[in-house]
Amino acid sequence: MPDLMLGSLSTPIEAILFDKDGTLLDFTAMWGFWTDCVMENFREELAARGLQFNAAEIPHIWGTFHDEQGRMNGYDVRGPLAMGTMEEVYAVLTWHGYRAGLSWAEAKIIVRECLLQAEYAMNKERPAQPLPGVLAFLEQCRSKGLKMGVVTADETENALSHLKWMGIESFFSVVVGTDQVGRGKPFPDMLLLVCERLGVPAARVVVIGDTDGDMEMARAAGAAWKIAVGEPAHIKLADLTVRSFDELLEVEVNR
Repeated sequence: MPDLMLGSLSTPIEAILFDKDGTLLDFTAMWGFWTDCVMENFREELAARGLQFNAAEIPHIWGTFHDEQGRMNGYDVRGPLAMGTMEEVYAVLTWHGYRAGLSWAEAKIIVRECLLQAEYAMNKERPAQPLPGVLAFLEQCRSKGLKMGVVTADETENALSHLKWMGIESFFSVVVGTDQVGRGKPFPDMLLLVCERLGVPAARVVVIGDTDGDMEMARAAGAAWKIAVGEPAHIKLADLTVRSFDELLEVEVNR
């Protein structure tokens, strides 16, 4: 077990569960590519129907930041894209289509088509990139005999693809997406399901994520420890916040 946790826990740790986006992989590289594809297709579909799509609204749709060329270059860890399920993300964009003048039914059809086009582009480009220190941390956990799993707001099939693109799928015994449970994050359902499949009680699990949704899921499930990867000012519910896995590894070495 990573040393930084041992001194604070009375119960032995048997497993570490990871969020995927923004934790294992570079959120902006992955979902920036996807967001740019979806929004460009959405704008073109509206324009073809004589409807306007105000570019100034884009950051407010999913909680994203953009450069001068309109490309996504950051995100709000409290926003829908970071914390929402895929169905919630779809619904938000559908609402904006309705606001732009589409019927609700037409907006749903267009959004689904835009998402299919973006998925095709993603499968071709494979923009998933592991964050610094991830591979070394996973290898260390495996060397210590820890079980590992993934709990993600993404759908399971997509998550498995992204892990394979990064070449890290072999580290994880279980991958659970939001499509496998009735309630996604911040509810505890996914974490409890992974624990059941791993044969490990939640009280012997550490959760690592990048949002307070991950931290609240861990708290509600009764996980032993909650670690956030990101800016401490943006994450309030973690037991420990580090800016990167490199920092987490460094803390362990220095303990």
